[in-house]
Amino acid sequence: MEVLKKRILEEGIVVSDQVLKLDALLNHQVDPELTMEMGREFARRFSDSGITRIVTVESSGIAVAFATALVMNVPLVFARRKKTLLADPDALCERVPSFTKGIVTDIMLSRQFVSPEDKILFIDDIIANGDAARGLIKIIQRSGAELVGLGVVVEKSFQAGARTIREQGIRLESLVRISSLNEGTVVFED
Repeated sequence: MEVLKKRILEEGIVVSDQVLKLDALLNHQVDPELTMEMGREFARRFSDSGITRIVTVESSGIAVAFATALVMNVPLVFARRKKTLLADPDALCERVPSFTKGIVTDIMLSRQFVSPEDKILFIDDIIANGDAARGLIKIIQRSGAELVGLGVVVEKSFQAGARTIREQGIRLESLVRISSLNEGTVVFED
């Protein structure tokens, strides 16, 4: 997605050789037209997969997951990161570290919204080390649903997350792949 690469170069902020801040595009502000374009692209890539439900982790993946769900005409379910008083006591849970937040959190998905009959497409904003993604994949597998694939807006291919998921035999589609953030410069893979 050339338009996404262009916007990352214009609006992304390289914080370190490991961290790219995309607040202007994904994590704080959302451009509705760009988000819909990303959703259309994921829907195109997974159009022949029989998807019945889109799943994501709150909060930064929700906008792109929503756009994908809208285009595919299927429900969107997001895993919560915090328990509330109204939380499903029988929710599927997994404890995961957060690379960017530097903390460990629980992600929870209500059994009410996923079933063994579902064919799930997992959409996420960025994959670095892949801890949250692996946690949600475990939850989806425990639900009995079929995980058809994972769509990621930005893959940091110099970190191990995407590679470890692909090694599990899971289809992972990235809209852009970044091979380096060295010296404050974003370098994309072809």
